[in-house]
Amino acid sequence: MTVTVIIHTFNEEKNAEECIKSARLLTRNIVVVDMSSTDKTVEIAKKLGVSVFSFPKSNYVEPAREFGIKQAQTDWVLIMDADERITEALTKEIRRIDHNTGCYKIPRKNIFGGIKWLKHGGWWPDYQTRLINKKYFSGWPKRIHSTPLIKGVTGYLKNPIIHYFHEDIEKMVEKTLIFEDIESDLLYKAKKQTNTFVFFRKYFAELWRRMFRNLGFLDGSSGIIESIYQSFSKTITYLFLYEKNSKGRTL
Repeated sequence: MTVTVIIHTFNEEKNAEECIKSARLLTRNIVVVDMSSTDKTVEIAKKLGVSVFSFPKSNYVEPAREFGIKQAQTDWVLIMDADERITEALTKEIRRIDHNTGCYKIPRKNIFGGIKWLKHGGWWPDYQTRLINKKYFSGWPKRIHSTPLIKGVTGYLKNPIIHYFHEDIEKMVEKTLIFEDIESDLLYKAKKQTNTFVFFRKYFAELWRRMFRNLGFLDGSSGIIESIYQSFSKTITYLFLYEKNSKGRTL
């Protein structure tokens, strides 16, 4: 099959080389779409001989993903983040896919802090639409956490992409503040309301879902930390929404 791996980056000098090397298990067609990195990400990518395209910095990756797909000259594209890795088992499975399928969802093996695979808490199998047949690709909505628009049938692969996430709590918090601010903007524009009761409801509902219903505590300290953190993240969205509604009423 002909496939291009598209990797999106912003200040990923710690991850870029290993991500690119893992992508070479599948193909030599590798495109890096860099969103104005200020570290050595682009230098590393060019040194490894892959194509590099610049894209304006954005707080979320979806606009760059559609741009990257349009740069590919192959029938298929595989979307990756820099903190993800392809395995030999996944490579072999991709080479056996049905070429009449519109896209494939790939499970993601989330490794917390670089050491712990989160099997519970709703983190597995964490299917992501990543392998796309360009013939059936319609577009990618330009909003955070959106999924691509595909005309054809969706298939599912068994072997996962490895995802090394939340390795630094400080960076986790920085990303959460950015992402949840964007989410709260969407809720504000939709005229959603919130109050103190909602803050508690969102926090404890998410904690129950992650920690107990989905058994996040079985992953030990990492699972418990992540369950609490996701509850915090969910609540932050509605705190931002409350602030925006309050400011809107005073204008």
